Amino acid sequence: MFKSIQYKLTLLTFLLVAEVAAATWLVLTGRYVHAVVCGVAAAATILALHRHYRRFNQNLVFLLNTLDNGDYSFHFSEGRFSAREKEFNATLNRIKDVLANARKEVVENEKFLSLIIESVSTGVLILDDRGVVQRSNHSAQALFGLPVFTHVNQLRAVDEHLPDLFQGLQPGDNVQIAVPNEREVKQISLSVSHIRLKRGLMRVFTLNNIGNALENKETESWIRLIRVLTHEIMNSIAPVSSLSETLLSLYRDADSTPEQLRANTIEAFETIQTTASGLLTFVESYRQFTSIPRPRKERIEGRELIEQLVKLHEPALLQGGIALTWQAGEDAHLMADRNLLMRVLVNLLKNAMEAPYPTADKRIRIRLEAKADGSATIDVADNGSPISADVLANMFIPFFTTKPAGSGVGLSVSRYILLLHGGTLQHHLSPDGYTTFRITLEG
Repeated sequence: MFKSIQYKLTLLTFLLVAEVAAATWLVLTGRYVHAVVCGVAAAATILALHRHYRRFNQNLVFLLNTLDNGDYSFHFSEGRFSAREKEFNATLNRIKDVLANARKEVVENEKFLSLIIESVSTGVLILDDRGVVQRSNHSAQALFGLPVFTHVNQLRAVDEHLPDLFQGLQPGDNVQIAVPNEREVKQISLSVSHIRLKRGLMRVFTLNNIGNALENKETESWIRLIRVLTHEIMNSIAPVSSLSETLLSLYRDADSTPEQLRANTIEAFETIQTTASGLLTFVESYRQFTSIPRPRKERIEGRELIEQLVKLHEPALLQGGIALTWQAGEDAHLMADRNLLMRVLVNLLKNAMEAPYPTADKRIRIRLEAKADGSATIDVADNGSPISADVLANMFIPFFTTKPAGSGVGLSVSRYILLLHGGTLQHHLSPDGYTTFRITLEG
């Protein structure tokens, strides 16, 4: 179509050139009347060219201006024109219809996305690089108690440090913040991602109220701990109560001889002494758990630490027929409290040595991996029988133990020590079937 318009304009241009040349030749040959006729024809051609160019340009400029303003209600007339002009206007209408449909689809997608954002319980907040709120859903506004949210500085009314926290958060960071209101303090998990659009960098924040989840976990932990404490205390109190009742019965019985009373009394006091010793040990274990000092971090040679650990347990390993292998780089360094970290490693290695092994092939392996940023992982793994599901659910609870003479604080103390370091202690089963406890230390 555009080629046909271009062809018509080109033809008129050539016709104008020919008419001007003819008029010039007629003037030079003295045929002035004929020259005037050619001049009039040339003027008519010029007018036709001007009319076609103006109509062509006006329609295009009008189309672009209306589209730029978001107005799709216009329509170019396709009647009372030549066939080529009708074809040109029909093409412009088709272009308008295509763009209008595309815009309609974009609007529908935006409405659908807005509905999804408003429907989710996760707070969504979009800020530009100036801190202006480009979008926020109802959940985000409700978490901060802000009916209108237009700029990140409004968060100073909630906490004066929040605007700086939001501006300084980087992709991949995940922090927890406390947001107080008149009734409670909300625990919120905050993360951010970046996207660069034509209008600039956009920062998309997601906010989740994790208070209920934390409360459920805390309540569950308390219930498990109370269950263990109750079990230990009842086991100690029950025989004392039974013996006290027996002694009372003997002393109230007039037929009881002094010899019987003496023998039963000695037996009762021996049992009470044993029970009391057990309770003291239990209380001492509790004190051990609650009296851990704050770690004093220092630069530790990882290889030297593992060598010391292995040398300390070498006799027990030989006696138990356990083969231990370890791996650590020459330049592996850790930032930790040496004594506390050694305490954790001793607990883990002792548990691995006391694990139930299904065969005589007993193996333990220790692997230290340090990274350039100062972080490190230490794996203590054994090929003993995997830990059962019911034990897994309780093994980090203080005083829970499956060993007859165990205190049940080893793993819980170890995890607490690493928590004080800003690290973690996790359990997993390796692909080759080794029960693995992994220590993770930050740099």
